Amino acid sequence: MTIFVGLDWGGSSHAICVVDPAGKILDQFAVTHDRAGLANLVARLRRHGLPGETPVAIERPSGLLVDVLVETGFVVTPVHPNVVKACRPRYRAVAAKSDPGDAYILADILRTDGHRLTPLRPQSDAIKALRALVRGRDDLVASKVMFTNQLRALLESFWPGPIGLFADIASPIALAFIRRYPTPESASRLGDKRIAAFLAQNKYCGRRSVADVLGRLRSAPPGGAEEAEADAKGELVNAIANILESLVSQIAKLSGRIEHAVAQLPEGRIVMSFPRAGKICAAQITAELGDVRARFQSEDHLAAEAGVAPVTYQSGRSRGVGWRWACNKRLRTAITCFADNSRHASPWAANVYRKARQRGCRHPHAVRILARAWLRILWRAWQNAVPYDPQKHPAARAILTSG
Repeated sequence: MTIFVGLDWGGSSHAICVVDPAGKILDQFAVTHDRAGLANLVARLRRHGLPGETPVAIERPSGLLVDVLVETGFVVTPVHPNVVKACRPRYRAVAAKSDPGDAYILADILRTDGHRLTPLRPQSDAIKALRALVRGRDDLVASKVMFTNQLRALLESFWPGPIGLFADIASPIALAFIRRYPTPESASRLGDKRIAAFLAQNKYCGRRSVADVLGRLRSAPPGGAEEAEADAKGELVNAIANILESLVSQIAKLSGRIEHAVAQLPEGRIVMSFPRAGKICAAQITAELGDVRARFQSEDHLAAEAGVAPVTYQSGRSRGVGWRWACNKRLRTAITCFADNSRHASPWAANVYRKARQRGCRHPHAVRILARAWLRILWRAWQNAVPYDPQKHPAARAILTSG
């Protein structure tokens, strides 16, 4: 007998509901999110049928729980949380949430609309490793931005001198300066010789002369903090600078490993063949695309997943086009970053962007239009496993030959 399983994911425990083809509940239980709980989940589901014949609906497409089910052989189908939210009024008078209730809703959605949903297929270990590296690096970059903003705000409150010296306050030379001179008092005796020695020791690019650097430092607004407050804030500056130094170092190491990993993957080399895709951005796109070609049935499916296809709202005579909120936001960030960079290297991309701007689109909208145009080509190259060639791209070739 065919069964349908709904699994409501939770932080420490998960609710499971098993229904038959008529929607009758056959089993309902909860398991903890640990080794014993996941083993109990697999064993209990095996009692109802073979893993390869047991579909499981869950609200998330990734994670340890999903990996365990997929590797065991269960047919895991992700259901967007918005779908579950919209379906709750069908099953109860109020739209209140409960874990067992959502597990039943997921199982019943799979029973009635499973033919509309696409089950997950396991990605290769290389893609999983790349995805872990890329997402981990993105999180570290976000932390770096947060601490950089915190450091800048702290310096502006009592010691704005270093801010005017360096374009990037989180650069190695800026952090080295801040750690050595964390307060106005510690930098008060700086002269030409000490500044010159510091710049030489930290391999300064030489864009400004020693006199210019010292002049900028001395012309900065004076700090208004008293000595005790300045010392306390100096300790905070040192602490944040230490954290940033560690983050910058680890991000650099991860970047090197990511650049090597993406170059070893066939999918990575395809994405890297596009103009100005780079290695890090190409790795971000590749990690989210994966290597399962059947995952996206069409270019429109991929565009919707990437959040660059607009949503049209129409009812009667009323019609509007809105921003797509439900999407893979990591993929959208990567694909729009690539599209924005590509217009500086591809005449065709620059032309698409320029026409969008001429129609009155703002920069972010024009970039999404260009990203949508690129995805048509990227999807085809990804499906055919061939790198991008501007000579085989009719629109790009026409612009190149006319120029």
